[in-house]
Amino acid sequence: MRTRLPTLIAISVLALTGCSRGQEAASSGMAGEPLRFTAIPDQNTTELQEKFAPLAAYLTQRLGVPVVYLPARDYQASVEMFVTGDVGLAWYGGLTGVQARDRVPGARAIAQGDVDAQYYSYFVAHRDTGLSESAEFPVGIAQFAFTFGSEQSTSGRLMPEFFLRQHTGKAPQDFFQKPVGFSGSHDKTLELVASGQYQVGVVNYKVYDERVEQKRIDPNVVRVIWRTPYYADYNWTIRPDIDQNHGEGFAERLTEALVGIEDPVLLSALPRDRLVPAANDDYDAIRDIAMNLGMIR
Repeated sequence: MRTRLPTLIAISVLALTGCSRGQEAASSGMAGEPLRFTAIPDQNTTELQEKFAPLAAYLTQRLGVPVVYLPARDYQASVEMFVTGDVGLAWYGGLTGVQARDRVPGARAIAQGDVDAQYYSYFVAHRDTGLSESAEFPVGIAQFAFTFGSEQSTSGRLMPEFFLRQHTGKAPQDFFQKPVGFSGSHDKTLELVASGQYQVGVVNYKVYDERVEQKRIDPNVVRVIWRTPYYADYNWTIRPDIDQNHGEGFAERLTEALVGIEDPVLLSALPRDRLVPAANDDYDAIRDIAMNLGMIR
């Protein structure tokens, strides 16, 4: 039996976003098990709640069942919520998606952003380092204080570490002269580098570009110094019992609803220009790298 905790969290989230999904379901005659979904907290939690509220409303209308967003306190918590069945759908990075599907046999990736087959990260540095953008891996960062994002982040840790090892032949703790940090999120990494607490860090390129566009980050202060090669990243992943919980053919209808989104407001929650179908084997390379680095049990 599912615990009451997810329901209580869901009620709190709906109150924060100003939208009672229970009232919405009642007024429209909806019944049945709500579809609960979560996402890795790679940005500010309040911001994610606000962004996902319109998407939840859209899916509620399209699928005919109440759809509720549940925030996760950290990356690993988003995986645990999926494993325990507290959520049936999750927006994951490449690594967290692989970890979740590895622990729930039959789980599968159903959609990804149009950019997610060719994702990349930025290595960034404070201007006081004197570092500038280069096509070559910036080996000069070894002398500076460096931070990853979350320990479980594909774009904020896994793939940047993979490329660092590839170019230097060393693990981060052996390459850098100072202890390596883990900020917990891309936003926090940018804040730490902007303040000078860390001189160098690595972030998801979309978060950096969005923050520059919003004038929340000054690119003259927090400079891009290297762009990683492409890799696969974010995806929507579903549990294998989603049809059992919501009716035959529900997984197919959910996939169609996600891939069919055209409204920029809904897509801005991700943020992506559109979604395309995805499959588990799209992330085989991520799984191999994670296993080599000991990040999958």
